Amino acid sequence: MTTALCPGSFDPPTNGHVDVIRRTAALFDTVLVSVVENPSKSPMFTTSERIDLFRASLSGVENVSYDVFEGLLVDHAIDRGVDVIVKGLRTAGDFEYELQMAQMNAGVRQVETLFIPTSPQWSFLSSTLVREVARLGGSVEELVPAPVAAALKEKLA
Repeated sequence: MTTALCPGSFDPPTNGHVDVIRRTAALFDTVLVSVVENPSKSPMFTTSERIDLFRASLSGVENVSYDVFEGLLVDHAIDRGVDVIVKGLRTAGDFEYELQMAQMNAGVRQVETLFIPTSPQWSFLSSTLVREVARLGGSVEELVPAPVAAALKEKLA
């Protein structure tokens, strides 16, 4: 049985995140979506809210579970018995950054990383962009799952 870890801040989850997680769930027995708790940031949504948004957005995907972590990703992966870390890539810049992290994780703790390219229709999308558009009153319904769009509307009301 193989377990893949999809980590991120996911503030908020986007259609790109959901796409990568669904595709990962089709490849592995179990997928653990881990939301990073970063005490140096002020997120729009709490970690528990982000997990709830994923649960609502990925209902019907049975092999996905969720948790929160703080600290080094590679330590979290080892603690959870993960076989591989899965990262979605949007751009060449993402690849350069993530490749360095993957090589460090493989060298230091022997944890492998698999890259999944984001589907082309979501390659421009980021949580930062979604938050900015939503804060400025723009429509985000095409960028995020319906539960996230509703939560953003409520949060910014």
